[in-house]
Amino acid sequence: MYSLILAIHILLAVAITCLVLLQRGEGGLGGLGGANSAANFLTSRQTGTLLSKLTKYFFIGFVCTSLGLVIVAKNMATPKTVNLIPDAPRTENPLTPKAE
Repeated sequence: MYSLILAIHILLAVAITCLVLLQRGEGGLGGLGGANSAANFLTSRQTGTLLSKLTKYFFIGFVCTSLGLVIVAKNMATPKTVNLIPDAPRTENPLTPKAE
């Protein structure tokens, strides 16, 4: 389960990065394909809103997978004792309070 959520999370991160770079604005790739490819499919305004909407939905998915990874990792994390000397007698931890 953790690996699946992590794979989706990484794909969303890469997709968001590409979408942000493709958007027209100051700097960036500024609509990488140029005016001709955008004119054949959608107008530049429609392309901008499409990229903005996709970025928004991918970001929502990114946040959801982030929260999912935290929840799954928290449930997987169980404290385990490590016995470095298997033949040594076990003693109680002096730092834990004793029940009276």
